Amino acid sequence: MLDIKFIRENPEAVKENIRKKFQEAKLPLVDEVLALDSENRAAITKASELRSQRNALSKQVGMLMGQAKKDPSKLAEAEEAKAKVKASADWLAALEAKEGELEEKIHRILLQIPNIIDPSVPIGPDDSANVEVERFGEPVVPEFEIPYHTAIMERFDGLDMDAAGRVSGNGFYYLLGDIARLHEAVLAYARDFMIGKGFTYCIPPFMIHGNVVEGVMSQTDMDAMMYKIEGEDLYLIGTSEHSMVGRYIDQILPESSLPQTITSYSPCFRKEKGAHGIEERGVYRIHQFEKQEMIVVCRPEEAMDWYEKMWRYSVELFRSLEIPVRQLECCSGDLADLKVKSCDIEAWSPRQKKYFEVCSCSNLGDAQARRLRIRVKGENGKNYLPHTLNNTVVAPPRMLIAFLENNLQSDGSVKIPAALRPYMGGTEILLPKR
Repeated sequence: MLDIKFIRENPEAVKENIRKKFQEAKLPLVDEVLALDSENRAAITKASELRSQRNALSKQVGMLMGQAKKDPSKLAEAEEAKAKVKASADWLAALEAKEGELEEKIHRILLQIPNIIDPSVPIGPDDSANVEVERFGEPVVPEFEIPYHTAIMERFDGLDMDAAGRVSGNGFYYLLGDIARLHEAVLAYARDFMIGKGFTYCIPPFMIHGNVVEGVMSQTDMDAMMYKIEGEDLYLIGTSEHSMVGRYIDQILPESSLPQTITSYSPCFRKEKGAHGIEERGVYRIHQFEKQEMIVVCRPEEAMDWYEKMWRYSVELFRSLEIPVRQLECCSGDLADLKVKSCDIEAWSPRQKKYFEVCSCSNLGDAQARRLRIRVKGENGKNYLPHTLNNTVVAPPRMLIAFLENNLQSDGSVKIPAALRPYMGGTEILLPKR
């Protein structure tokens, strides 16, 4: 969310940013919010004048009432002054109500105006214009055929989607045996990997209030993703970033406490509306999954350095599990409204002979901090807004697809890389049941 002062001083820059994000329908919002802002400031000024007048009249009434006790002829003048005080109070109450209405309208529009993107972001209308930056590891296509990921899991008696469908519906699954253990091993390894990078491990609340949801994501994303608890002001989180950044709502952090670097585990719940193709079936796009996340709250001048570190952590982790990956820079039209800059880490799929998304790293500037009223008390005693960043560490079971495909052997077994073996009881090879 942009500061109204910034929009007031830079309306054309804000409009140009909207054009770069291919959201021309939002252009009228800039002039609309500026008109409301002007009206609101006029109401605030008038209210301030009325308060001064009321205070002066109140003192006059007190003086006149005192005089009326000695001189009854002053009583009429005192009553007239009291009537003016009441009229002033009624007018002031109306102005204060108007201020509240205008501020709410301004707030609702500000939530819709996208954040200013970083100058380095490539310009394009959608994800088809995203730009490959760098590859890590050599993508390999083996001579043997690689089955669809659900077929691999079923060979290990590790997946039951039919039973999940009967119990919960489409988009759910049971993981069993070695596949379930592998799932938990990846999460545990990711946890310890991030702790090794100096991050604090955290398990957050899995439900959050509506004002926190509004603070951490755009309305469009909220409607498309979030499950609401009926009859309560609670939502199931779509990622632990939501509750982790929400942890700082209405807080003033000492500058010495920055950066806050946290790695958090949570289940994630998403509506995932719409029809999806064959490559997004199975356990690729589902309503419930688990994830290890990394979140950073830092000084504004440190944000881009953290952005670079965070996506490289994902690359390092995937390469330690012998999975080739690439970094893909997200274009302007593919950025969510709160994001300043974002990139995807995509893993190689030898079955599809292409890469697919497994991590998303984002710098959100001060947008979340402004919405949630998170401040930092600087050394000079002045408060400022920190910047927030987030990135996926791993998100199985999608990550399992990349793991199984890249570590599958010609005999149907799955190799366990050395880094993961301590979390699999020393197992080096998983053997299929059938």
